[in-house]
Amino acid sequence: MLKMFRSIVRGGIATEAPPGESHFAVPDEGRIRSELVGILGRALAIRQVDAGSCNGCELEIHALGNPYYNIEGLGIRFVASPRHADMLLVTGPVSRNMARALRRTYEATPEPRLVVAVGECGCNGGIFGQSYASCGAVANVIPVDLAIPGCPPTPRALLEGILAAVRRVRTPA
Repeated sequence: MLKMFRSIVRGGIATEAPPGESHFAVPDEGRIRSELVGILGRALAIRQVDAGSCNGCELEIHALGNPYYNIEGLGIRFVASPRHADMLLVTGPVSRNMARALRRTYEATPEPRLVVAVGECGCNGGIFGQSYASCGAVANVIPVDLAIPGCPPTPRALLEGILAAVRRVRTPA
């Protein structure tokens, strides 16, 4: 322990420089909330589905609920049932055992439903790809409206992706 302490004292703090101010720009809550209500007529309800991920994406999704991002304050909430959801947020490569459950969840979500694939695994199968145990990307099982790449994507990228998917409701592609 003493050897490690000496090494720390001699070497100093070995971290990267903090990001610039633009990285910490807080989203305009009022504008986002009014835009969501204008498009959907209510708050956005999301059902998050883990289709076989490593939980890295889930950690970043949970970070959206912290006081900095305050996703609830933006008018976006997570729900327990797909019957109450407007959007499915799917993480991970879809395991063969989860394919049927994911299809049933998709079918239980009322129209107009949005599906967002999260992370490299959700977008293209990631390092798992397609195999005897994995269907690969979410798009191989259900239709996907938007993909948010990254391993895992940052909370900011997740928020921007969710908002981009909702904007597609107003202006279909």
